[in-house]
Amino acid sequence: MGLREVGFWAQARVGMAVGRALDRGRRPLPPPAPLEEVVRGPMTPGALTRLLEGRDNAAREAALSRYFLARAIPFSRHPFRTFEGRGENFSVDVGSGDRVLLLIAHHDAVPGSPGANDNAASVAILLTLLERLASRAPARTRVRLLFPACEELGYVGARAYARTLDPRGIVGALSLELPGVGDSLALWDATEETAFLRRVGGAFEGLGWRRDEGYHVVPRIPVFGSDHRAFAALGVPAYGLTTVPAAEVDALRRFIFHPVRAVFGRARRPAPFDTYHTHRDASATLDPAALDRTLAALEAVIAECAR
Repeated sequence: MGLREVGFWAQARVGMAVGRALDRGRRPLPPPAPLEEVVRGPMTPGALTRLLEGRDNAAREAALSRYFLARAIPFSRHPFRTFEGRGENFSVDVGSGDRVLLLIAHHDAVPGSPGANDNAASVAILLTLLERLASRAPARTRVRLLFPACEELGYVGARAYARTLDPRGIVGALSLELPGVGDSLALWDATEETAFLRRVGGAFEGLGWRRDEGYHVVPRIPVFGSDHRAFAALGVPAYGLTTVPAAEVDALRRFIFHPVRAVFGRARRPAPFDTYHTHRDASATLDPAALDRTLAALEAVIAECAR
């Protein structure tokens, strides 16, 4: 156990404590959707968000495993146990080739929150993408969908997985966070220009999204993080991908770059942070068009990386 791990442990628990303090009026979660109904239902991001929404973390992990088994999807299990937490990561590979594109969506949520936008909707987007790729898998790039546990404890699962990984051949990584509210994308933790960043930007431009309008490139942000940072530490070009309302971009910059002032000064929490880590993070607050935008973005990035 090193100082870095202790730092992650402390930061995660402080973050959850602050979230609980801010979530006034927290109430018991409503019952989740019947699992088998979701597993055998429509394969859309909105419908599949209900796979994990409202379940505790052990049940979320079990539900995702059950989905793979019910759909006869080959997947790998990556259990881990550390002093910070324990759980099981899942991965699915699609396509062929020596180059690997890593797409990530953690399956856990903070206790007391339904965890729809954070992060059941991200998992649902990757599951929908998986179904689409089954009939047209890329030939020159392998797409690895990774579903880590314990992100909310300081991306424990992603860090455990990264310790087993040879980063050579990984062209880049994107971790999905909060994909269900907004009409533009934020690509964050982009501290320097890389070939992968140019590919992602090119994919977005190919969809007709202009930089600083349809999508925004944001440098490393304090406090808030996600699983991609476990791979950035290995030298992999890795970024977070979030959907945000274009009208809230300035307010979001103030919020994320001055989080202590924003939290303790009781500033307004701009969307999508108005429901983040609260009992209000339910699928009823999600915009299907935002989920579809993120899905289209990932399809474009895969096509760009497979060229």
